[in-house]
Amino acid sequence: MKDDKKNFLIFAVLAALILFGWPKIQHWIFPQQNPAPTQIEGGKTKVVPQPGADPTADSPQALRDRQIVLAESPRVQIETPALRGSINLKGARLDDLVLAKYDETVAKNSPPIRLLSPGGATGAYYAQFGWQGAGAQAPGPDTVWQASGTKLTPTTPVTLTASNATSQIFRIELSVDENYMFGIRQTVANTGSAPVSVTPYALVSRASRSTDADQWAAHVGPVAVADGAANYINWKDIESTPEQLATTGGWVGYSDHYWLTALVPDQRVPVQLQHRGNAAQSYQADYQLAQPLSLQPGQKISYSSRFFAGAKEVKLLEAYQDKLGIVQFDRAIDWGWFGVIEQPIFYYLDWLFRLVGNFGVAIILLTITIRALLFPIAQKQFASMAKMRAIQPKMKAIQDRHKEDKQRQQQEILKLYKDEKANPVAGCLPMLLQIPIMFALYKVLLLTIEMRHQSFFGWIKDLSAPDPLTPLNLFGLLDFTPPHFIAIGVIPIVLGISMYFQFKLNPTSTDEVQKQIMMIMPWMMMFLMAPFAVGLQVYWITSNVLTILQQQWLYSRHPALKQQPAPSKR
Repeated sequence: MKDDKKNFLIFAVLAALILFGWPKIQHWIFPQQNPAPTQIEGGKTKVVPQPGADPTADSPQALRDRQIVLAESPRVQIETPALRGSINLKGARLDDLVLAKYDETVAKNSPPIRLLSPGGATGAYYAQFGWQGAGAQAPGPDTVWQASGTKLTPTTPVTLTASNATSQIFRIELSVDENYMFGIRQTVANTGSAPVSVTPYALVSRASRSTDADQWAAHVGPVAVADGAANYINWKDIESTPEQLATTGGWVGYSDHYWLTALVPDQRVPVQLQHRGNAAQSYQADYQLAQPLSLQPGQKISYSSRFFAGAKEVKLLEAYQDKLGIVQFDRAIDWGWFGVIEQPIFYYLDWLFRLVGNFGVAIILLTITIRALLFPIAQKQFASMAKMRAIQPKMKAIQDRHKEDKQRQQQEILKLYKDEKANPVAGCLPMLLQIPIMFALYKVLLLTIEMRHQSFFGWIKDLSAPDPLTPLNLFGLLDFTPPHFIAIGVIPIVLGISMYFQFKLNPTSTDEVQKQIMMIMPWMMMFLMAPFAVGLQVYWITSNVLTILQQQWLYSRHPALKQQPAPSKR
């Protein structure tokens, strides 16, 4: 009895440490959850702004400020099914771009995501294309280019033209597809009387870091692909020392949680990729050719590249990689170690969603599929558990008989396992198999934009975020926001209840400490899982319900599991 109390006390202390230390453990091991797009106030669902975003970004004053900056120079409009914006003819910059298909929040009147902004406006972020020259004065940031048209669309490319005093003519031919890829063709014609040397370059400049959090399992920040390898670079690392990478084939840019800008040089020509920053936290990604291009009088030379500015849609990135030959373009999404599991889960989940039209239902169908695949293993698990339960009296007898000789006791128990063909770890296999599946699903929900703002029912507006509805403030009726670590949502409570009934279905242990642990465990897990994505909780709840049904059926086939073991004979 004394040992039982001691064991229970140890368990209680460990449980408290896990419960209150879990937020720190979760932050270190798991990527941060997407923030809930809504909160419940006064019993009603209210849309909340993007955390970390400029609080005045959608105010009239901010819009006027940006419009003033945009009006300071001549522009060519950009209009595609996926993009809206303009090209700055002063400096040949792509510095005004919004993503027409994606909104800031789930509100009906929400503005679209703004990706690029001009220098001098809040969140300056732009791309620029040009030359460095020897023997020729290349166009600079103040050069005003002449445009062949007033609007860039998928069917109407635009050519920008500039000349200099030494008789070189510079052209930038711009095209864009129906998604997010721009084509850039830089041409120099030497109509002068002397040879010149030019080096094409491209850069992306941003005045500040991303407002998205950079995490070890979900990279946000500078990224480059060089020599067939993806380099996920920390902001701080390039503030003191530029990151330079020589490569033939690859790209360089900036990855936000869901958005990407990427300079894609000609994949057949050697280039020098570079990331740099400074203490003021402004950053630049760029590339230039490894060797300058020489032009004799009367010669013309061109260099083609691409620029991506848009959403990190999984299938689109892979299509660009395959069709355009962009090396490892799919690595813009930081799949990590479990990519081999995450990507099949994503494709199957996306297919289910397109089939049924509800992402929560798609997760339920995914769970049913996974449990069906694991069912043969579960049968073996239950058979092994039945066998282990049947030999409990014999194990107890061996433990009593060799109480003073632990080595002999272990040898006899191992011999008993061998004689009875029992495997004590077989019952853990299904759970061990589900751990990487759950983590992979967690990252799929977190990383992929296809899952962003996908609703389930009622108040669940985003399955990739935690449940915003909690009874601790009477479901939003009280003007009180509970602390994060105790703000248990409705879905996590349902998860705890499902775990309780699952554990309740298991055979009752004769050990009092084990009984108490099994009573506490479901509610501990409820608290631990509460900060996670609702989609992951839906997966676990469905899995628990299926486990209960499966146990009922398998108990009918293995009645020994429901029986109390006979007392050992001494």
